[in-house]
Amino acid sequence: MTNLFSIFDPSTSSLLSLNWVSFSIPIIFLPLSYWLSPSRWNIIFKKISFYITMEIKNNISNKSIKNIIIFFSLFWMILMMNLLSLYPYIFTTTSHLSTTMILAMPMWLSLMLYGWMNMANHMFTHLVPLSTPMMLSFFMVLIETVSNIIRPITLSVRLTANLIAGHLLMSLMSSIYENFQILFPLLSPLLMMLTTLEYAVAMIQSYVFITLTSLYLTEIE
Repeated sequence: MTNLFSIFDPSTSSLLSLNWVSFSIPIIFLPLSYWLSPSRWNIIFKKISFYITMEIKNNISNKSIKNIIIFFSLFWMILMMNLLSLYPYIFTTTSHLSTTMILAMPMWLSLMLYGWMNMANHMFTHLVPLSTPMMLSFFMVLIETVSNIIRPITLSVRLTANLIAGHLLMSLMSSIYENFQILFPLLSPLLMMLTTLEYAVAMIQSYVFITLTSLYLTEIE
């Protein structure tokens, strides 16, 4: 492999082009309630859904409980894209800022518009923390404004950077095995451990994304 970053190229082979298939594969998981006896996937789906629902409920207030479906859907969308990107010939959509920014920017912008249009005074109070000296108030307003503006960027970069780092490590170890097959007994367990770690990272980053977004909603209430 001449370039490790070629794995993030959305143009795959013309014989097997599956670069955006991660958006359509979750459709096969939709008819889960058709069977009387729940499958293992159905049980896992319900357990994760229950846990995520309870976590979001703990982060938001009662009057915002109707918005829980937005965070719930966003979690599963990001999780599916992260998990399916670990399979061969499937493009890693969340490794591109163009994808993660599309997810983060509308959520942040809608929260800001809602807060400033309905609770402007409350939003202004967040710009100056409690017990801030008068001399530092102006600088604190600037700092809080900048930290608020970069929130969608940090959400996007955090998700993208974690996925890029893991995929680069897997690609590097695979290229080493391709050139030095004698190292297979050593690299095979490492690749299995790294793949398991990537599955964990995919789930954790999805959880972090929706948790921070729900906390941003809590701040403006």
